[in-house]
Amino acid sequence: MQSDTSKADTSPVPGGYNWTLAAYRHIARKRLTRKDDIDIKSLAHSAWDIAPGETTVSPPAIYLPNQLERVTGWEAKRFFPYVHPARTMEGGITLQQGPTRGYLLKQVWLIDGALYKGNASHWLSLKPSTFPRVVIEHEIARGAAYCTQNGNTWFGTWLMEDCPTYALACDEGVPVTTAPSKRYPLFTQGPAYEQWLGMQPLRLRSAFFHELVLFDDVSNNHSRHRRYRAMGDRLLAHVDPAPHPGVFILRGSDGDLRLLRNELEIAEHLRKHRGFRVINPMKLDVPAIVAACAGAKVVIGVEGSQLVHGVNVLQPGCALLTLQPPNRFVSYYKYLTDRDHQYFGFVVGSPQGDGFTVDIAEVERTLDLFPS
Repeated sequence: MQSDTSKADTSPVPGGYNWTLAAYRHIARKRLTRKDDIDIKSLAHSAWDIAPGETTVSPPAIYLPNQLERVTGWEAKRFFPYVHPARTMEGGITLQQGPTRGYLLKQVWLIDGALYKGNASHWLSLKPSTFPRVVIEHEIARGAAYCTQNGNTWFGTWLMEDCPTYALACDEGVPVTTAPSKRYPLFTQGPAYEQWLGMQPLRLRSAFFHELVLFDDVSNNHSRHRRYRAMGDRLLAHVDPAPHPGVFILRGSDGDLRLLRNELEIAEHLRKHRGFRVINPMKLDVPAIVAACAGAKVVIGVEGSQLVHGVNVLQPGCALLTLQPPNRFVSYYKYLTDRDHQYFGFVVGSPQGDGFTVDIAEVERTLDLFPS
C-alpha cells in the first residue's frame, strides 16, 4: 500500500503551468449561466473497470421487537437509504454493487480543494474562499486523487472510504490529497493511522496535472472489502489481537451531538458484568486505541465516527452493536458489516432532554441474540 512520494516530480515540468484563472472563470460561468457543474469525469480521456460489480443479498440486522417503532428521524442527507430504516434492517434486499472504476483526465488544475478542467469542476474538499489562488505551486506528471469531499469533512468517512481508495491510487500514479488549512486541519489521529497503514500521500493546495486519475469507489464490492480488510490486517500487525469479549467506545459530547445520558453507566455495566474494555478515543493515541479494539468479539457504542476505530479491526463473524438516538437513526455501518461478513445489531433509545437514554436490560438482551 505504501507509495514513495519522493519519486513525484513536483519541480517545474516543461510547460510552465505556474498560474491560472481557472477558478475565477468557473465562478464567472456559474454567475452568468446559473447552470449545474459539469461532471469532470465526463471529460475523461479514458475510463475502465478496475474491479467488477456484483449482486449481494443483505442479511437482517439483530434487534429486539418494537425497536424500529421508536425511530422518529433518520439521516437522509449523506447516507442511504433515504427512507425509514425498517426495510434495510429487515434484510433480504437484493443489491447491485457497482464496479470500481478509474478515469484518466489530462490537463487538470487543483485550486484550493477543487479540480478544474474546461467547463467542469469537482470538489475534493469544502468549497474554498471567495478569492481562490492564482499562483500554482506544483506541476505533476501523473497523479491519482483518492480523497473525497466527505472524507475531508468527516474522520470516519476518511478512514472507512478514502483510505481504502489510497491503495488504488498507488497503482495509478502519485497518490495525492488536498492539503490541510486553518479552517480544515488534519484529523488529530490521521497522521498516526497513515503511519501504521504505510500511507505517504502528497498533500497539495494547488497543482497542475498533466495526467490525473480519479475513481468511482463507493460500491461495497469484493475489491473494496479486500482492501479494507487488508487495512485492518496492517493495523493488527502492530498489536496483540488476542480475542476478548468486546470494547465499548465512548462518544461523549464530541462531534455532532448524540448525547447518550447514561453512556458511562452502560459502559461500566458491560465492563463489570461482561468483561468489556472501555475506551475514550479522544484521550488515547492510535496505538492504545488499536490495542484495545483488536480481538474484540463485539464493538459497541453510540452510532458515530468513533466506532470506526473498532470496525477497522473487527473480524468476520464478530459483531457491531450501535446505540441509536431515536431522532437520528443511521444505517451506514450495516452496509460495511454486511460487506465484511459481520453481524450488525442496534438498540434505539428513548428521548430525554437534548439527548437520549438506552435501557441496559435491552442492551444485554440484544447482545444475547448474537451468535456465540
